[in-house]
Amino acid sequence: MKRIFTSLIIFFATLNILAQGWPQKYDGVMLQGFYWDSFSDTKWTKLESQADELSQYFKLVWLPQSGSCGGRSMGYDDLYWFPGHYNSSFGTEAELRSLISTFKKKGIGTIADVVINHRRTLNLTFNFPKEEYKGTTYELTATDICADDKSYWTTYDGQPTNSYASSKGVTISSNNDTGEGWSGMPDLDHKSQNVQNNVKAYTKMLLDDLGYVGFRYDMVKGYAPEYTKMYNEYAQPQFSVGECWDGSNTIKNWIDGTGKTSAAFDFQFKYVVRNATDKQDWTYLNKQNDGNWPLISSSFNNGSYRRYAVTFVENHDTEVRPDGSSNGPLVKDIVAANAYMLAMPGTPCVFLKHWIDYKQDIKSMIDVRRAAGIHNESSYILFPSSASYYAVGVGNSPTDVSLLAVIGSGADSYTPNSTYVKVLSGNHYIYYLNKSLETAWVDLPAGAYDGQQKALLSAVSNSATQLVYTTDGSTPSASNGIKVNSGTTITLPMDADITLKVGLLIGGTVSGIVSRSYTKYEPEVLPTAVCTVNEGEVCAFFEAPASWTNDVSCWAWVDSPADNFTFANGGWPGVTCTLLGVADNGNKVWKWTWDGTKQNNTAATQPQKIIFSNTSSPQTADMNFTNGGYYNFDNNGKLVKVITATGIQPVTTAAGTGLVRIYTIDGHLLRVLPAGTSTNEALNQLRHGIYLINGKKYVK
Repeated sequence: MKRIFTSLIIFFATLNILAQGWPQKYDGVMLQGFYWDSFSDTKWTKLESQADELSQYFKLVWLPQSGSCGGRSMGYDDLYWFPGHYNSSFGTEAELRSLISTFKKKGIGTIADVVINHRRTLNLTFNFPKEEYKGTTYELTATDICADDKSYWTTYDGQPTNSYASSKGVTISSNNDTGEGWSGMPDLDHKSQNVQNNVKAYTKMLLDDLGYVGFRYDMVKGYAPEYTKMYNEYAQPQFSVGECWDGSNTIKNWIDGTGKTSAAFDFQFKYVVRNATDKQDWTYLNKQNDGNWPLISSSFNNGSYRRYAVTFVENHDTEVRPDGSSNGPLVKDIVAANAYMLAMPGTPCVFLKHWIDYKQDIKSMIDVRRAAGIHNESSYILFPSSASYYAVGVGNSPTDVSLLAVIGSGADSYTPNSTYVKVLSGNHYIYYLNKSLETAWVDLPAGAYDGQQKALLSAVSNSATQLVYTTDGSTPSASNGIKVNSGTTITLPMDADITLKVGLLIGGTVSGIVSRSYTKYEPEVLPTAVCTVNEGEVCAFFEAPASWTNDVSCWAWVDSPADNFTFANGGWPGVTCTLLGVADNGNKVWKWTWDGTKQNNTAATQPQKIIFSNTSSPQTADMNFTNGGYYNFDNNGKLVKVITATGIQPVTTAAGTGLVRIYTIDGHLLRVLPAGTSTNEALNQLRHGIYLINGKKYVK
């Protein structure tokens, strides 16, 4: 009996630990892996290709809602929840699984965006999808919609949901919403046992099947926090953060309402930073926003909610979106704003746009954060500041500050005492590390570089003035490596990959070693595009202007009777084309192939019209469709010509066992190549056109 009792104690203690929404003293940094309409930058395959680099700086990456929404979407009009319907605007289910698996192998945890306040129905009906998962059927019904819902039926039919439902002979729930309503889609009744069962199975599947490690709950003010607690205690995520977009007391109450099984985004931190940058008065970093201190502030509950604060300076809702809409965007001093965030407690969440635009600065900031040992519960103290700069140190007292950050246009005018070593600076920010850390420092962050690079080596030490470094990955010692004085700038040739290791040299002993891995940048080399049409294939080729940097999408249709051949993702801009390679002028060449599906299933066998776009914009004009046509555009996006290629044969990996002869379409012999030469090799360096290779037509 004693053994059983002890086991139960351990079991429930384990559950309690797992259900605590964010780890204690967590030192990781999270990346928001998307922005609004980031369909190209957030492709699962593109993120996976960056796993090595991301893993050096981020422990968590937050992805957009990854289930199918029945069309092109950022994921917040969620339609499907279970596997089998995970081909989204960012890639296929297989690509998503591969991404999450690769991230896990590299030490990155993936955070799922969980949208359960509302859910889209099928074609504006009261019908939700019926999904089968592991032998169980999951389906929400009209009775799972809140009684006081004011959803899209109000918009389309001018009636509240319950009135419209009654007019259609449909019954919805008798329970009112437990949170704030939202008119965009039907609000789910979380009092419903069916909703609870579906959400529990859904969240558990995200962790146990797809491999996510935690959740970002969308719009949590839309339902009572007790349900987040219920779902987290059931699914047991390692990480949970809610979007409670409100004042800090409301956010605190929400965190408490979840039983502290979830953290929350620190919205007031974001707005305090926005105020300081907008006003160019950096003392606003230590002022309230509309009566609200940030969760991480020492003035808010003595800093006791820092553990549950995920800080950010911009996200997909606050940014300036492509349509010009925004909600308190950060428009000035983006680098300085990130420098402040990454020097403070809480768990910082870096916005993807900022990572792309200011990668070098952010990498170095994270390196400094690690060196200083900052975590989500760290304390901080304020130093004398002014409107032109704000000085803050991470530590419990002025004598144990590990990092001193000076933020603002006048950062250069602040002079710290001799306790600190300046290790990093940029536009309106300076970082100083305390000499007591006793570590070497390199200001050049890890990454891929093209051409020689400069790296400043510094001794963050009370006693060391000399450093020793190696560039072959070996451990530096008094007898191994090159000795230099602190403050020396070295040149790295970057003609090959380099592992730089630097240590403090004190009395013949090397300590405080830091390491940086640098890879030689290898630009993507695309093959010469070879365009082929397989027998019975409906397709078209497009040479994109050099200014088109995103993936090319295709929209193909028939006007009458109306039908669409590119409706696989549910709407404009259609389907993503396949990149074949480059033309002689370096422009990328793409291919669209019809997958055999149509929107309306008319008798049409091929489109009449076609549009290509740079993932929505810019786009071509409406063009007449020619099967197998090569649409050639100049750099201004103007159609030059369409090359018609009929009867073109499939590409083979080798041209046969005899000599390979290439002719022009009018019969002139161009070249004779050895047996086994591939089609790609045969067409290499030839101009665009139609060629005969051993009696078969090919288009290039």
